[in-house]
Amino acid sequence: MQNFVDWTKLKIKLHLSEVKKFFNERDIWWASLGVNIGFEQDGKHQNFERPVLILKRFNNDVLLILPITSKYKENKYYYGFEYHDKTFAVILSQVRLISSKRLLRKIRMLSEREFNEIKKLVKDII
Repeated sequence: MQNFVDWTKLKIKLHLSEVKKFFNERDIWWASLGVNIGFEQDGKHQNFERPVLILKRFNNDVLLILPITSKYKENKYYYGFEYHDKTFAVILSQVRLISSKRLLRKIRMLSEREFNEIKKLVKDII
């Protein structure tokens, strides 16, 4: 129960934040995703953060993201990729709309080839 209380406090702070983030499609960012329900991907650590891929930028405030995990599963809902000799996976089934206020810090930009493959796979499962 404490995680929900801590997440609510942080969520209020994020909501009131006036800091503007500059982001683009294909960017990978750390984002505060919070404490979620069931099998939704939670954030971790004190900022309830998780890396996310920006799939679509609608404007300066709203974006469509896909969470990233280090636990790759061999199925059509995961897209695996390597970074610094480690395997990660974009979770295609957990596409979600978020506020740019959740973005914390940029990690890197995904290659255009990988990004186009991911977009095609997301379209195929939707």
